[in-house]
Amino acid sequence: MKNSTADYRFTIIVPVYNEEENIYSLEEKLRQFLSHSLFPTCVLFADDGSKDDSLQRIQEICTRNTSFFYIRLKKNGGLSAALKAGIDHTFSEYVGYMDADLQTDPEDFNLLLQDIARYEMVTGIRANRKDSFFKNLQSKIANGYRRMMTHDGISDTGCPLKVMHTEVARRIPFFNGMHRFLPALILLQNGRVKQTPVRHYPRMAGTSKYHLWNRLSGPFVDCFAYRWMKKRYINYDVNAHNLNS
Repeated sequence: MKNSTADYRFTIIVPVYNEEENIYSLEEKLRQFLSHSLFPTCVLFADDGSKDDSLQRIQEICTRNTSFFYIRLKKNGGLSAALKAGIDHTFSEYVGYMDADLQTDPEDFNLLLQDIARYEMVTGIRANRKDSFFKNLQSKIANGYRRMMTHDGISDTGCPLKVMHTEVARRIPFFNGMHRFLPALILLQNGRVKQTPVRHYPRMAGTSKYHLWNRLSGPFVDCFAYRWMKKRYINYDVNAHNLNS
């Protein structure tokens, strides 16, 4: 059953887990962007079972912004689960995603949206990353290993600023850790992916949910799952039917 997101052309999904310190700043940034987005846009917060006051603040800002909506996961399931839940509840033509930590700027969605009609996905590349040397090193190793295993050609799959056709996003085979492979999973559908540089900022509030173990070990194991899936993935097109629409 369709919901209020169907009244918009673009939906921004924001997965949230214990980000209470960023919610009000996030509200202001998103509200400013919505006023001049290339497409009529709404925001869908996907609270991933936060244990702080994130949900209460999300509910508060949704009451004063008519284009803000939220869903709440019953329990914490991780970023991929929150992202899948958001996509499952989106009915706009396009769907995007950004993190709640404000290390990327929603203003840069317009850079991605200007090309989305010609590609199934447009993904950001974090230019001049503002993370620590050690975090950047972890990311460089993980990205390099993923490219070697998937041959997706994506230089920064961890950039949390992406736009997709919603119908394509719905066909992505979802699994825990899926968010690291979104471009590769679009390519599995013979989709086209464009990379566009976007801005990056240091985290100003809250704490990162990622560390050495889940930044490197998870992608290492998931790459083998992706290679298994790639050999068995089914693509098909229906060119005739007599079903009623």
